[in-house]
Amino acid sequence: MELRDFAEQVLYGKSLEEKLLLNSKLITDDAPATAFTMPDGPGRPKELQISERGVKADFPGTNRLDDDRERGKMLHFLANHELLATELMALVLLKFPNAPKEFRMGVYETLKEEQAHTLMYMRRMRECGVEFGELPVNDYFWRAVAPMEQPMDFVSRLSLVFEQANLDYSVHYAKLFREVGDGGTAAVLEKIYEDEIEHVGHGLKWFRRWKDQSKTDWEAFQTQLHFPLSPVRAKGVAPYNAEGRKLAGIDEDWIDFLEVEEQSRGRTPVLHWFNPNAESEELALLNKKSFSPKRNVALLEEDLDMIPLAWARRDDVLLLRKEPSREHLRNIRAWGFPMPECISIEDPKDLKERRIGGMRPWAWQQTASDVLKPYSSTMSENVSQKWRAHCESKWMSKRMGYELELQLGGAVGEWCSSVSAVEKYVKEASGDVLLKAAFSNAGRGHCRLLNGKWTQSSEGWLKRALKEHGAVLAEPWLDRVVDFSAQYEVGDDGEIKQVGMTRVLNDELGRFKGSLVLPKWAQGLDAELSAFLFRDCQANAFYKYELPKALQELIARSGYVGAIGVDSMVSRNANGAFVFRPVVEVNVRHTMGRVAVELLKKTAPGLGGVYKILRKSQFEQMPEFGPIEEGGLQTGLTAGTYVLNDPSQAEEFIAVYRVARPSSLLEGVSGE
Repeated sequence: MELRDFAEQVLYGKSLEEKLLLNSKLITDDAPATAFTMPDGPGRPKELQISERGVKADFPGTNRLDDDRERGKMLHFLANHELLATELMALVLLKFPNAPKEFRMGVYETLKEEQAHTLMYMRRMRECGVEFGELPVNDYFWRAVAPMEQPMDFVSRLSLVFEQANLDYSVHYAKLFREVGDGGTAAVLEKIYEDEIEHVGHGLKWFRRWKDQSKTDWEAFQTQLHFPLSPVRAKGVAPYNAEGRKLAGIDEDWIDFLEVEEQSRGRTPVLHWFNPNAESEELALLNKKSFSPKRNVALLEEDLDMIPLAWARRDDVLLLRKEPSREHLRNIRAWGFPMPECISIEDPKDLKERRIGGMRPWAWQQTASDVLKPYSSTMSENVSQKWRAHCESKWMSKRMGYELELQLGGAVGEWCSSVSAVEKYVKEASGDVLLKAAFSNAGRGHCRLLNGKWTQSSEGWLKRALKEHGAVLAEPWLDRVVDFSAQYEVGDDGEIKQVGMTRVLNDELGRFKGSLVLPKWAQGLDAELSAFLFRDCQANAFYKYELPKALQELIARSGYVGAIGVDSMVSRNANGAFVFRPVVEVNVRHTMGRVAVELLKKTAPGLGGVYKILRKSQFEQMPEFGPIEEGGLQTGLTAGTYVLNDPSQAEEFIAVYRVARPSSLLEGVSGE
C-alpha cells in the first residue's frame, strides 16, 4: 500500500473505522507526488464535525475525577486531540510529498500510534458512559497547524508545541487517576506519555536539522512560532515535567527557558507599567524641566518594576526595565504567584501587533502615557478606556487630599501659595506645624516647624518649595496613634468600590516604612482605640459608603479608571483624647498600601503579612527567603518571606512580603 493512499484514507475518511483502521500492510513510499488541494478540514462523521464554535472542554478538577461522566468528558476532549493529531500527520504526508523519506516514514509510524491512542481513549470513554461524538469538538489544533508551509512548521507546531505540552498533561493526569483508583485510565495515559516522548524526539531531530544553525534550539523555536502559537503553548496547564523533556532530547537551556516563559493563552493581556516617581516627574513637567532623578530615585523605579506582580493576572504583561533572572521567575512560579509575561520595554517583540485588553500604569502621569500610547492602536474594542493623557497636575499633588477634606466638612490644614499665607497660618497655629510641598510623597519633602519657630533652614525650604511646587499644605503636627489607608478601584462605569484596608507603618517623622495587612485590618488595636474607631466614628461604614461617595464627586466627569488610595490616621489631642482624621492625603494612583492589599488576597487563609521596601544591605542580613511551610499553589502564600523583584538584579531596593500569623506580625511590628 502506498503511503499516499493510506494518508488519504486517514485524512478524508468519513467514518472512524476508515480513519482509525490500524494498517498491517507493507507501506511503500515510491509514488508520493500528486496534485493536492488543501481541504477546509478533515473528513469526519457528522457527529464529529469540527467547528470554530466547538466548546472549550476544561479538565475536571480532582474533586470530580471519581465521577464516570466527568471522566468521560475529559477523555472525549483528549480523544479529539489525538484524532486531530492523526489527521494532521496524514495532511503533512500529502502536503509535502518531496520531504525526506526518512522523515515521512517517521511521521507514518507516529501516525499509527496516534490512531492507537484515539482508540484507547474511545474504549475508556465508552466504559465511562460517553460515546465519541456526543459532545461538541473544536478545531484549534487544525487551525494552528494545517496552514503549515513547510515540514519545519509541522515539527515546530505539532511535535514541539502540542505534543511537548502533552508531556505535562499525560503524566500529571495519570498520577491523579491513580490517586482516585482508576488504574485503567492511568495506564492509558502512561502509555501515551511514553509514546509522546518518542514523538517529541522525532520532531526535535528534524527541527535541529532544518533550523538556522547560527541560533540555539530555544532561539530557533521562538523565531519559528507565530500567532496564535507561542512557546508558552509548549507546556501544559499542569506541573512542569522537565524530566520528560530531557528524555525526549530537549537541551537544558530550552527546558529552563520554557519553564519560566509566559504569554497569554487567549485572554487579551493588560499591560502593567511601574512609574513610582510620578509626582516628581509632574513637578519637572510643570517647571518645564527634564526629569533628572538622583541615583536612589532612579533605582527605586528600576529595581522595583516587578511590583505590579501583586495584582497582575496570568496572561497579563509586565513591561520591565530589567528582565528578571530565570531563577527568580522560577521561584515566583513555585511560590504560587500567577505568573504574567515579562517583556523588556527595550525589546517589546511583537507586542505592538498583539491585541491588548487594557493598560494599568502605577500612575497616569505623562511618562506612562507616552510609554503606553504605542500599544493603544491594538486595544480590544471591549475596553472602554483605550488610553488616556496623563491626569491633570493637581491629581499628583497634596491638593486632592485637601479638597476631599473640605468636601467632607472641613480641612485640618490650609493650602498656601505664598510666603505670607504660610506665615499667617503658622502665626495663628499653636504647637508644631508641618509643611508639605505640593508634589511630595511618602512622608518626604516635608518641613516641621517646632513651636512654629522659623529657622534659616526652614525659611530657605519654604522659598524653594513655593518656587518649584507652587504651593504647600500647612497643617498642625499631630500626635499620631495609628496610620491606616483605604484602597479603592474606579471601574469603567465610574463606580468606586473599596478594595481593602491596610495599616501604614511610618517612622516618627511620618515617612513610609511599610504596610501591615491582616484578615481583619484593625486586629490587635487596643480596646479603647477599637471602640473609638468602630463605635464612635463608625469607621467601617465611613470607608465603605461615605468616602467612596465623596471621592466620586471629587473626580466626577474626569473619566479616570484605576486605583485610588486614601491615607487616614487617629491622633491624640492636648487632652489625650483620640481624634479621627479620615483624610490625610489622597493618591490618585496605585500605592504601596494597594500592593499589600493585593498580596493579602494571595495569602493563605488566617495569615497576614508585612510588606516593606528594604535596602539591599538590609535584605542581605535576612535569613533565607521563600516559604517555610508547604502550600503556595493550592492554599495561597504560606508562612515565609517572599521577594517580588529579583534580588540578583536589584542594585539598591528589594520589595519584601513577610507572611505569618497575625499575633506574630503584631508582635514584630510593636517591637520595631
